[in-house]
Amino acid sequence: MIEYKKFTLDNGLRVLVHEDSSTPLAVVNILYDVGARDEDPDKTGFAHLFEHLMFGGSVNVPNFDGPLQRVGGENNAFTNNDVTNYYLTVPAENLETGFWLESDRMLSLAFSDKSLEVQRQVVIEEFRQRYLNQPYGDVWLLLRPLVYKVHPYQWATIGKEVRHIEDASMRDVKDFFYRFYRPNNAVMVVAGNVQFDEVKQLAEKWFGPIPAGEANKRMLPQEPEQTEKRTLEVERDVPFDMIYMAFHIGNRMGEDYHAWDLITDILSRGKSARLLNELVKKRGLFSDANAFISGDADPGMIIVTGKLIDGVSFEQAEVSIWEQLDRLKSTPLDFNELQKVKNKAEASHVFSEMEALNVAYNLAYFELLGDASMVNTEVEKYQAVTADQIKRLANTALVEQNCSVIYYKSKK
Repeated sequence: MIEYKKFTLDNGLRVLVHEDSSTPLAVVNILYDVGARDEDPDKTGFAHLFEHLMFGGSVNVPNFDGPLQRVGGENNAFTNNDVTNYYLTVPAENLETGFWLESDRMLSLAFSDKSLEVQRQVVIEEFRQRYLNQPYGDVWLLLRPLVYKVHPYQWATIGKEVRHIEDASMRDVKDFFYRFYRPNNAVMVVAGNVQFDEVKQLAEKWFGPIPAGEANKRMLPQEPEQTEKRTLEVERDVPFDMIYMAFHIGNRMGEDYHAWDLITDILSRGKSARLLNELVKKRGLFSDANAFISGDADPGMIIVTGKLIDGVSFEQAEVSIWEQLDRLKSTPLDFNELQKVKNKAEASHVFSEMEALNVAYNLAYFELLGDASMVNTEVEKYQAVTADQIKRLANTALVEQNCSVIYYKSKK
């Protein structure tokens, strides 16, 4: 059970505190309710650009890393399609340094032409190296617009194309910042060797004066139901053929989320996973096969991938995957197989709670979804999944008309 206390500042910043005297460290995690889905379709990649800009100097602190490192702190950040998360750890006695740094960049960035240009080039280089010049790197740039036709999940966090970052103006950047990086659009969690009263005093001192922004009302287009199979074949300079199959599923808060997560575990988690045993070990069709869910806040995807052995055709590969998916639809799930993946999910969850960083992020994320206390019901939700539920989901969603496939062909 993760215990926490919560308060909200007058400017709307929600603050959660998790006291843990077993560690000498303190964690400050700030989760902003903005991701790639909130971008203008003609100006994508901004949430990810800001992940970099937020380290390029704020209004009163020209260098973020220097002061933090001098007090023994570390920091990092990540962006996805739903959220942007910044986190730092410091020795608990230096907690106020973390508050000073994070509050200053929430107040305002430096917004210098130099910083924008430096970070722009960093992002452009990342786009080219990780997505355009890396084997299989462009798969998400191809798969997302195949699966999504109207929802902004149709582009990856890096953005649709390099040009959107190249053309980003200072006005574009400022507008994006003052729309989304406001205290009323954020959740802060302080965890570790801290005291609630101290955190509250520091939060009011450093974050209280920051003005709130306008309420951000998210009104995203809903993806219509897919009614026919979609396919795309590409040829690239990669070592092996690969197949990617994606199916629409529900969202992170949906009642079936945990069942979907267990379905992917049945297919590909551990040495007894079906794809590994049947298609890799026994039949030798793939050198590697996996299944996972995207875990998105809005309706997401289950993705099945396979790296084909030389001589295996895409037709053979796809048929073999369908055979495994059809097993889920028609053959009753063995109690022990289901219990095994439930136990693995529980173990992973419990183990993650041993890290203050994980606790801080999970509290922030569930608070953003609606209620931080949901962090304490995850295990029972996994344990409540039934074999009938898994069979029902497989028959509903793992069907051809709900499937988008990329045949990623190696140039021979």
